[in-house]
Amino acid sequence: MSELSGYRFMWMVVMFDLPVVTKRQRKRATKFRNDLLDLGFEMAQFSVYMKFCGGRAAADALATRVGRQVPAQGRVSILVFTDKQYGRMRVFSGGSRESRAAERSQLLLL
Repeated sequence: MSELSGYRFMWMVVMFDLPVVTKRQRKRATKFRNDLLDLGFEMAQFSVYMKFCGGRAAADALATRVGRQVPAQGRVSILVFTDKQYGRMRVFSGGSRESRAAERSQLLLL
Protein backbone atom coordinates (compact mmCIF):
# COMPACT_ATOMS: atom_id res chain seq x y z
CA MET A 1 0.00 0.00 0.00
CA SER A 2 1.51 3.35 -1.04
CA GLU A 3 1.94 6.32 1.30
CA LEU A 4 -0.88 8.19 -0.40
CA SER A 5 -3.28 5.26 -0.29
CA GLY A 6 -6.95 6.19 -0.05
CA TYR A 7 -7.24 3.53 2.63
CA ARG A 8 -4.81 5.33 4.96
CA PHE A 9 -6.51 8.73 5.10
CA MET A 10 -9.71 8.99 7.10
CA TRP A 11 -12.84 11.10 7.27
CA MET A 12 -14.89 11.70 10.38
CA VAL A 13 -18.60 12.43 10.38
CA VAL A 14 -20.34 13.67 13.53
CA MET A 15 -24.12 13.30 13.48
CA PHE A 16 -26.27 14.56 16.30
CA ASP A 17 -29.80 15.05 17.50
CA LEU A 18 -29.85 17.48 20.41
CA PRO A 19 -32.89 18.82 22.24
CA VAL A 20 -33.73 22.45 21.43
CA VAL A 21 -37.01 22.98 23.30
CA THR A 22 -35.76 25.36 25.98
CA LYS A 23 -33.54 28.41 25.56
CA ARG A 24 -30.80 26.66 27.55
CA GLN A 25 -30.96 23.57 25.27
CA ARG A 26 -30.79 25.75 22.13
CA LYS A 27 -27.78 27.58 23.55
CA ARG A 28 -26.03 24.27 24.34
CA ALA A 29 -26.79 22.84 20.87
CA THR A 30 -25.40 26.00 19.25
CA LYS A 31 -22.30 25.78 21.41
CA PHE A 32 -21.75 22.17 20.33
CA ARG A 33 -22.04 23.15 16.63
CA ASN A 34 -19.59 26.00 17.20
CA ASP A 35 -17.22 23.64 19.02
CA LEU A 36 -17.23 21.37 15.96
CA LEU A 37 -16.46 24.34 13.70
CA ASP A 38 -13.62 25.35 16.04
CA LEU A 39 -12.21 21.81 15.69
CA GLY A 40 -12.13 22.27 11.91
CA PHE A 41 -15.32 20.46 10.92
CA GLU A 42 -17.44 21.61 7.99
CA MET A 43 -21.21 21.45 8.02
CA ALA A 44 -22.58 18.90 5.53
CA GLN A 45 -26.15 19.27 6.82
CA PHE A 46 -27.53 21.06 9.86
CA SER A 47 -26.81 18.16 12.25
CA VAL A 48 -24.05 16.48 10.23
CA TYR A 49 -20.47 17.73 10.26
CA MET A 50 -17.42 16.30 8.45
CA LYS A 51 -13.66 16.59 8.75
CA PHE A 52 -10.72 15.06 6.88
CA CYS A 53 -8.21 13.33 9.17
CA GLY A 54 -4.64 12.32 8.35
CA GLY A 55 -5.05 8.77 9.61
CA ARG A 56 -6.52 6.48 12.23
CA ALA A 57 -4.52 7.96 15.14
CA ALA A 58 -5.59 11.51 14.25
CA ALA A 59 -9.21 10.36 13.92
CA ASP A 60 -9.11 8.63 17.30
CA ALA A 61 -7.65 11.74 18.98
CA LEU A 62 -10.26 13.95 17.33
CA ALA A 63 -13.08 11.62 18.42
CA THR A 64 -11.86 11.98 21.99
CA ARG A 65 -11.90 15.78 21.69
CA VAL A 66 -15.41 15.75 20.22
CA GLY A 67 -16.54 13.40 23.00
CA ARG A 68 -15.49 15.97 25.60
CA GLN A 69 -17.84 18.53 24.01
CA VAL A 70 -20.95 16.33 23.87
CA PRO A 71 -23.90 17.81 25.79
CA ALA A 72 -25.47 15.81 28.63
CA GLN A 73 -28.73 15.45 26.70
CA GLY A 74 -29.30 14.26 23.15
CA ARG A 75 -27.49 11.79 20.95
CA VAL A 76 -24.17 12.16 19.12
CA SER A 77 -22.74 9.53 16.76
CA ILE A 78 -19.24 9.56 15.28
CA LEU A 79 -18.48 7.65 12.09
CA VAL A 80 -14.96 7.22 10.69
CA PHE A 81 -14.27 5.89 7.20
CA THR A 82 -11.49 5.88 4.62
CA ASP A 83 -10.89 8.49 1.95
CA LYS A 84 -11.49 5.74 -0.62
CA GLN A 85 -14.95 5.12 0.84
CA TYR A 86 -15.63 8.87 0.90
CA GLY A 87 -14.88 8.97 -2.81
CA ARG A 88 -17.67 6.47 -3.44
CA MET A 89 -20.31 8.58 -1.66
CA ARG A 90 -23.33 9.49 -3.76
CA VAL A 91 -24.86 12.89 -3.17
CA PHE A 92 -28.31 13.89 -4.42
CA SER A 93 -29.75 17.37 -4.42
CA GLY A 94 -33.32 18.05 -5.49
CA GLY A 95 -33.64 14.51 -6.84
CA SER A 96 -30.58 14.85 -9.10
CA ARG A 97 -27.18 13.38 -8.45
CA GLU A 98 -24.49 15.99 -7.88
CA SER A 99 -21.22 15.49 -9.68
CA ARG A 100 -18.36 14.85 -7.27
CA ALA A 101 -15.15 16.81 -7.50
CA ALA A 102 -12.22 14.94 -8.97
CA GLU A 103 -9.76 13.20 -6.64
CA ARG A 104 -8.70 15.34 -3.71
CA SER A 105 -5.21 16.66 -4.10
CA GLN A 106 -3.32 16.03 -0.90
CA LEU A 107 -0.03 17.64 0.05
CA LEU A 108 2.32 15.25 1.83
CA LEU A 109 5.17 16.81 3.80
CA LEU A 110 8.07 14.51 4.55
